[in-house]
This record gives sequence, C-alpha cells and structure tokens, in this order.
Amino acid sequence: MILLPDPIWPTLVLAVIVFGDGLLTFRPPRAIAACLDGVGFPRDWWWALAVVKFLAATGLVAGIWIPGLGAAAAAGLVVYFLCAAVAHLRAGYIGRDFWLNCLGMLAVSLAVLTFCFVV
Repeated sequence: MILLPDPIWPTLVLAVIVFGDGLLTFRPPRAIAACLDGVGFPRDWWWALAVVKFLAATGLVAGIWIPGLGAAAAAGLVVYFLCAAVAHLRAGYIGRDFWLNCLGMLAVSLAVLTFCFVV
C-alpha cells in the first residue's frame, strides 16, 4: 500500500466531486431528495451525509501531505457507497439513481483507492 497518492490528480478530482455532493445534500435537488426518500433515509439525518462527505473531501486533500490519511478517506468512501448500495437494494430502489449515482460513485471511489494508493 502507498501512503501518499500517486498520481495526485484523481484524488483531487474525487475530493471536488464529494465536496460538491456534500453541498448538494443541504438543499438537495428533487432527484437527490427522491433518492434519499426512496431508500428511507430520515430527513432529520440528511445533514450527517454532508458531514461525512466534507470530512472525506478534507481527508483526501490533506492526505496529499499526511501519509495514510488519503487512503483512509478513499477507503471510507468505498464503505460509504457500499452502505448506500445496500440501502438501495434493501429498499428495492434500484432505478437510474442506483446504477448511475450510487454504483458510479462506488466505482470511482474504488478506482481512486486502487490506482492511487494500492497499485
């Protein structure tokens, strides 16, 4: 395992995406709100998703200089999106949001973890 990302740019791209996703969680567009409602995630806890995403983005960026932190943040995102996938499957909410957004972000997070920190 590599403790600092190599190359750095995929880690930064993922950080920007996750940070933007966190911003969208505060006042979600209809598609995101429908997705969260569709999996049965309580509206009172939507703020927690933004916190997780902001912490992950911060960890990815700080991990450029702090050994192991970026890898931990990327691994955390993989776990986050695996949990989201399980929530989608359990709720039977497996439309476009599941295939594109949930599994798409799982694939991107796993690719960053693999190609920047493992290979």
